[in-house]
Amino acid sequence: MNQPYPTANAAFEDPGAFVLPRSGNSPCSICKGSKLLCGKPRCPLMVKFYSRTRTQRLIDSLDLAGSSPPGVFIGRFGYPKVDIGPLVPPEHGDTAIMDTPENWMGKSIEEITDFRFRLVRGKYRVDVKDFQLGGRIMDYTRELALAVNPLDVEMSFAKRPVGRIVLDDEIQPFGPSGRVTTLEIGNPKYDHKVEKAYNDTDLKAVDAVKGLYKNGVMVSKIQKAFSVGAFGIGKNRKLVPTRWSITAVDDMLGKDLLQKTKVAPTINEFRVYDWTQLDNRWSVLFMPTSWRYELIEAWYPNTVWNPMGKQIDLISSHEFYEGRKDYAEIGGCYYAARLAVNELLTAERRQAGVVIMREAHPGYIMPVGVWNVRENVRMALKQKPERFDTLEKAMAHIGTRMEIPIPRWIRQSGVLTDFIRQRRIDDYT
Repeated sequence: MNQPYPTANAAFEDPGAFVLPRSGNSPCSICKGSKLLCGKPRCPLMVKFYSRTRTQRLIDSLDLAGSSPPGVFIGRFGYPKVDIGPLVPPEHGDTAIMDTPENWMGKSIEEITDFRFRLVRGKYRVDVKDFQLGGRIMDYTRELALAVNPLDVEMSFAKRPVGRIVLDDEIQPFGPSGRVTTLEIGNPKYDHKVEKAYNDTDLKAVDAVKGLYKNGVMVSKIQKAFSVGAFGIGKNRKLVPTRWSITAVDDMLGKDLLQKTKVAPTINEFRVYDWTQLDNRWSVLFMPTSWRYELIEAWYPNTVWNPMGKQIDLISSHEFYEGRKDYAEIGGCYYAARLAVNELLTAERRQAGVVIMREAHPGYIMPVGVWNVRENVRMALKQKPERFDTLEKAMAHIGTRMEIPIPRWIRQSGVLTDFIRQRRIDDYT
């Protein structure tokens, strides 16, 4: 990857990430988590506080022993010199669920944040291009990223792990962090497909990513290995910050699937796939037209990215058949959802125009990462769709599920507006 992917939200450049905005009229100091004056059904600060309290009691020393899921994190601050290291909970056993987002469907916000906040991040500074000189801590971090089994890990820190818990809409949350002085890990087991790609120093990174995906390796595992410089021509390998690796892999895989999607016959009907999870409502509209795609997100007041707003905020990004050349305004979620819809179109050997509509309601009290979009769109597309012979009927159905009026969705949508305009022109030809 030549150019790093930009952050989706400049407001979260601080790695401490999730802090409710405060001002003279902020209700937080009055509420203290008991009155829910912000309108949310649960106080995100208290959810975070209780999870952090449970973890902090177990890491009140300079040493930590536990079973890594396995998980690693590659930072981006200070690039090209960044902090890398393992994610380790202060407990032993089968912790795989803590870093496998593909298995988080059906989990509540509290469950996800609870086991993610138990992951303590070890930090060790290396240069992304000269990471091979990073010594044993770098080597062990890479081994963790390539492993398929939870590994016993022992870490020592220069100071007791502290810090605000990281919450971000691009990456999965994790807990406190500390600078690592020593690191020891157990014996890893490797997926032979990932190990083969790692050992092939003549294989381009994009070909390694596509090959592993086609061979059934989970997207989250590929992203993790990609971030530790496990793929690519030997002399060109470098570390990729976790945030950027997530979007890079989604983008590569989505573009690869699009090569088949764009030459397939179009569907012959309108479909709507519906899904609800974590107080997010999803409607995925498939239209009988050539490839075009859009993701529209509606953030209600008292939600993650509209915490003190008085009105619903809508944001969208789209592309037509030729694709887009610039980074999507909506961020990494755009590429995660695009991958999910192309998985279905590729499986059906069909082409369609796709508009994804998402309403994030106040029950979505804190961000949990891009995986949330990818996996929820995947789940939506596993449901039996509603089928229609006109766009008007399809949108009328969406109107029974979404609270936002249909005209506002259409005004926000570049794809729907273009489709309606073109259809009207065709009516006269």
